[in-house]
Amino acid sequence: MWYVYILKSLKTGRYYVGYAEDLEKRLEQHNSGKTRLLKSHLPLALIYNEKYASKSEAYLREKKIKSYKSGEAFRRLIRNQNLEACQSG
Repeated sequence: MWYVYILKSLKTGRYYVGYAEDLEKRLEQHNSGKTRLLKSHLPLALIYNEKYASKSEAYLREKKIKSYKSGEAFRRLIRNQNLEACQSG
């Protein structure tokens, strides 16, 4: 299983979109400072994820999300996730 995910920096409020096969391990790598790009943005919170059967599907979805990052489609994606979390929790 592959995952596309969105992280939010609790320090700067910026977002990061990525994909990984092991989501928990990847989040741990990010938050332990092993990802140079994100080191200055720690700590990071997982705010969104989707599952895919293949790496290629996850890669294409990551690219799609990045194409509308910080646009209305990106805000809608995050807002819908937050609504679903509130309704299920």
